Amino acid sequence: MTTQVLATAAAVLHVVIFLMEAVLFSRPEVHGRFRTRGEDVEAVRPWALNQGFYNLFLAVVALVGVVLVGAGQHAVGGALVLAACGSMVAAALVLVGTDRRMARAAATQGVVPALAVAATIVALAS
Repeated sequence: MTTQVLATAAAVLHVVIFLMEAVLFSRPEVHGRFRTRGEDVEAVRPWALNQGFYNLFLAVVALVGVVLVGAGQHAVGGALVLAACGSMVAAALVLVGTDRRMARAAATQGVVPALAVAATIVALAS
Protein backbone atom coordinates (compact mmCIF):
# COMPACT_ATOMS: atom_id res chain seq x y z
CA MET A 1 0.00 0.00 0.00
CA THR A 2 2.87 2.41 0.78
CA THR A 3 4.30 1.80 -2.68
CA GLN A 4 0.98 2.62 -4.30
CA VAL A 5 0.47 5.84 -2.32
CA LEU A 6 4.01 7.11 -2.97
CA ALA A 7 4.01 6.16 -6.65
CA THR A 8 0.60 7.80 -7.11
CA ALA A 9 1.85 10.97 -5.41
CA ALA A 10 4.92 10.98 -7.67
CA ALA A 11 2.69 10.50 -10.71
CA VAL A 12 0.35 13.34 -9.71
CA LEU A 13 3.33 15.63 -9.19
CA HIS A 14 4.61 14.78 -12.65
CA VAL A 15 1.20 15.48 -14.18
CA VAL A 16 1.39 18.93 -12.56
CA ILE A 17 4.87 19.37 -14.02
CA PHE A 18 3.47 18.31 -17.41
CA LEU A 19 0.80 21.01 -17.14
CA MET A 20 3.41 23.61 -16.27
CA GLU A 21 5.76 22.64 -19.10
CA ALA A 22 3.31 21.76 -21.87
CA VAL A 23 0.21 23.84 -21.18
CA LEU A 24 1.03 26.82 -18.96
CA PHE A 25 4.66 27.47 -19.91
CA SER A 26 4.05 30.87 -21.55
CA ARG A 27 2.83 32.38 -18.27
CA PRO A 28 5.62 34.41 -16.63
CA GLU A 29 5.00 32.87 -13.20
CA VAL A 30 5.43 29.42 -14.75
CA HIS A 31 8.37 29.83 -17.15
CA GLY A 32 10.14 31.83 -14.45
CA ARG A 33 10.16 28.72 -12.26
CA PHE A 34 12.28 27.09 -14.97
CA ARG A 35 14.64 30.10 -15.00
CA THR A 36 13.49 31.03 -18.52
CA ARG A 37 13.47 34.71 -19.46
CA GLY A 38 10.35 36.05 -21.17
CA GLU A 39 12.25 36.85 -24.35
CA ASP A 40 13.41 33.23 -24.58
CA VAL A 41 10.02 31.55 -24.12
CA GLU A 42 9.30 31.11 -27.82
CA ALA A 43 12.67 29.48 -28.44
CA VAL A 44 12.40 27.24 -25.38
CA ARG A 45 8.72 26.30 -25.75
CA PRO A 46 9.33 23.22 -28.01
CA TRP A 47 11.82 21.82 -25.48
CA ALA A 48 9.44 22.51 -22.60
CA LEU A 49 6.58 20.86 -24.49
CA ASN A 50 8.68 17.76 -25.14
CA GLN A 51 9.85 17.64 -21.52
CA GLY A 52 6.28 18.06 -20.33
CA PHE A 53 5.10 15.06 -22.30
CA TYR A 54 8.10 13.07 -21.06
CA ASN A 55 6.93 13.78 -17.50
CA LEU A 56 3.35 12.85 -18.40
CA PHE A 57 4.48 9.51 -19.85
CA LEU A 58 6.47 8.75 -16.70
CA ALA A 59 3.37 9.50 -14.65
CA VAL A 60 1.26 7.17 -16.79
CA VAL A 61 3.79 4.32 -16.44
CA ALA A 62 3.88 4.82 -12.66
CA LEU A 63 0.08 4.76 -12.49
CA VAL A 64 -0.15 1.63 -14.62
CA GLY A 65 2.31 0.05 -12.19
CA VAL A 66 0.15 1.10 -9.25
CA VAL A 67 -2.94 -0.40 -10.87
CA LEU A 68 -1.12 -3.65 -11.60
CA VAL A 69 0.19 -3.89 -8.03
CA GLY A 70 -3.37 -3.33 -6.81
CA ALA A 71 -4.55 -6.11 -9.12
CA GLY A 72 -2.06 -8.53 -7.57
CA GLN A 73 0.54 -8.33 -10.34
CA HIS A 74 3.25 -7.29 -7.88
CA ALA A 75 6.31 -8.14 -9.98
CA VAL A 76 5.14 -6.46 -13.18
CA GLY A 77 3.55 -3.51 -11.41
CA GLY A 78 6.60 -3.11 -9.19
CA ALA A 79 8.88 -3.17 -12.22
CA LEU A 80 6.87 -0.37 -13.84
CA VAL A 81 6.91 1.69 -10.64
CA LEU A 82 10.67 1.16 -10.36
CA ALA A 83 11.25 2.17 -13.99
CA ALA A 84 9.06 5.27 -13.86
CA CYS A 85 9.99 6.51 -10.39
CA GLY A 86 13.65 5.60 -10.89
CA SER A 87 13.65 7.75 -14.03
CA MET A 88 12.06 10.60 -12.06
CA VAL A 89 14.83 10.34 -9.44
CA ALA A 90 17.52 10.21 -12.13
CA ALA A 91 16.09 13.32 -13.81
CA ALA A 92 16.09 15.15 -10.46
CA LEU A 93 19.75 14.23 -9.97
CA VAL A 94 20.60 15.52 -13.45
CA LEU A 95 18.74 18.76 -12.69
CA VAL A 96 20.62 19.48 -9.47
CA GLY A 97 23.87 18.22 -10.97
CA THR A 98 23.70 20.72 -13.81
CA ASP A 99 22.41 23.71 -11.85
CA ARG A 100 22.72 23.84 -8.07
CA ARG A 101 20.23 26.72 -8.02
CA MET A 102 17.58 24.14 -8.96
CA ALA A 103 18.16 22.07 -5.79
CA ARG A 104 14.71 22.86 -4.39
CA ALA A 105 13.00 21.92 -7.65
CA ALA A 106 15.09 18.76 -7.87
CA ALA A 107 14.12 17.80 -4.32
CA THR A 108 10.46 18.45 -5.11
CA GLN A 109 10.76 16.35 -8.26
CA GLY A 110 12.81 13.54 -6.77
CA VAL A 111 12.13 12.88 -3.09
CA VAL A 112 8.70 11.25 -3.37
CA PRO A 113 9.73 9.06 -6.33
CA ALA A 114 12.85 8.03 -4.37
CA LEU A 115 10.64 6.98 -1.47
CA ALA A 116 8.44 5.06 -3.93
CA VAL A 117 11.51 3.27 -5.27
CA ALA A 118 12.63 2.33 -1.75
CA ALA A 119 9.14 1.15 -0.77
CA THR A 120 8.85 -0.90 -3.95
CA ILE A 121 12.18 -2.60 -3.37
CA VAL A 122 11.16 -3.47 0.18
CA ALA A 123 7.75 -4.75 -0.99
CA LEU A 124 9.25 -6.87 -3.76
CA ALA A 125 11.87 -8.30 -1.40
CA SER A 126 9.22 -9.35 1.13
